[in-house]
Formats: sequence, C-alpha cells, structure tokens
Amino acid sequence: MNPNEKALATFETRVRQMILRFQDMKKETENLRAQIEKNGQDIKDLQAKLTQAENDYQSLKMAKMIEITDGDLESAKGRLSKMIRDVNKCIAILSDEE
Repeated sequence: MNPNEKALATFETRVRQMILRFQDMKKETENLRAQIEKNGQDIKDLQAKLTQAENDYQSLKMAKMIEITDGDLESAKGRLSKMIRDVNKCIAILSDEE
C-alpha cells in the first residue's frame, strides 16, 4: 500500500467516523427536543393544576367566610345591616359633595 492509498484509507475512515458521530448527535438532539416538548407540556399541566387549586382555595375561603350556622344567623344579619347602613352613609356623603 503506497502512502497515497494509506492517506486515502485514513481519510475514508475518519469521514465514516464523522458520519456515525453526526448520526448519534442527530438522534441525541431529537431525544432532547422530545424531552423539552414533554417538559413544556408538563409545565402547562402543572400551571393548570395550580390555577385550579388557587380557584378552589379562593372558593373555599369565600364559602368559609359566608358559612353561617344557626347560632350565627342573628349576628350575621346584624353585621349585614351595619354594612348596609355604612354604605348608605357613604352614598349620602358622596351625594352631598356633588
């Protein structure tokens, strides 16, 4: 084998190695892109669950605030009446300013 044939064979081997490495990197890139897409979907799902949990929490908090037992009915009516009177006073004050 003369030096030119040897150099050509070495070059051919290196090119094949580069092609194989390129194919491996291409597969790895595809896998990473698929993982990124999956992670993105997981993030969207978790954000939706978080939003739902926040809404559920707000609803529960509101339900607890307006939950009235039989013993608290009179005091709740009194608090509502006081709130209504306060709102009416504010409206009257604002009406007088105009």
